[in-house]
Amino acid sequence: MADVIIRDARPDELAAIAELTRLAYREYATIMTPAAWAGLSSAIESALISNEPVQRIVAEENGRIVGSAMLYPPAAKAYGDDVHGVSWPELRLVSTAPHARRRGIARRLVEECVRRARAAGAAEIGLHTSHSMQAAMRMYRAMGFERAPEHDFQPPGAELVEAYRLDLRA
Repeated sequence: MADVIIRDARPDELAAIAELTRLAYREYATIMTPAAWAGLSSAIESALISNEPVQRIVAEENGRIVGSAMLYPPAAKAYGDDVHGVSWPELRLVSTAPHARRRGIARRLVEECVRRARAAGAAEIGLHTSHSMQAAMRMYRAMGFERAPEHDFQPPGAELVEAYRLDLRA
């Protein structure tokens, strides 16, 4: 995996990131109920075009983007008005191209977000996911993220969006 580079995305890569993200999340269309998938799909599209301040981070292999993640600062509304009282940087839309999965790319993207949050002086970092995303949930728990149910939310017709956080002071 030494040939995978984790770096900031360039402005000219936004379309490629959007395409990769849609492809990476497409599997949930067959796992979730139609209403839940519609909610997730809409949330993905909203995040991809959002003007909120965000660090877009990519994994590049042989000149091709194979993964991406978004890291929002604590003051940003990563989920619009759905999440209140969150004081941590928020990690969103960790995506790995299907052909590049099971090689640790998502983990490296999350580790980079954790590194950046720590470097910015954050005491913790958070994320939201849902029960359909079992592989992601296993990875987050293995990395030390713990449930923060007080920050869960549930859009109409969608799955419960579960909050997790990682204490960065340890």
